[in-house]
Amino acid sequence: MLMTRNIQQLCEWKGVNILEAELCPDHVHMLVEIPPKIAVSKFMGYLKGKSSTMIYEQFGDLKYKYRNRAFWCTGYHVDTVGKNKNRIAEYIKNQLEEDKLGEQLSITEVDHFSKKKK
Repeated sequence: MLMTRNIQQLCEWKGVNILEAELCPDHVHMLVEIPPKIAVSKFMGYLKGKSSTMIYEQFGDLKYKYRNRAFWCTGYHVDTVGKNKNRIAEYIKNQLEEDKLGEQLSITEVDHFSKKKK
């Protein structure tokens, strides 16, 4: 997948090691080792900025679809892992399946007389 290659390449350029990652349809989970000389906020700005630029260079029409080049939302969540590294890696591995199960459990109301969703 194109997005995967872009993220891998950007991480390599900064010396960031991807331990686990999962690209979901509307979000990304990553467990990474960032060198101490790089601030997490600087790395996230670099990763989001450069990856969106790479995507727009390859698919120019997307910049109009995503609010004038705002491919990523402004926020992100960061946490240190310590002893929980294996548990977090396992969570990320299973994230796509968890999302699919969640979608299957969602209930959509249907008007059975007109066969239209409410």
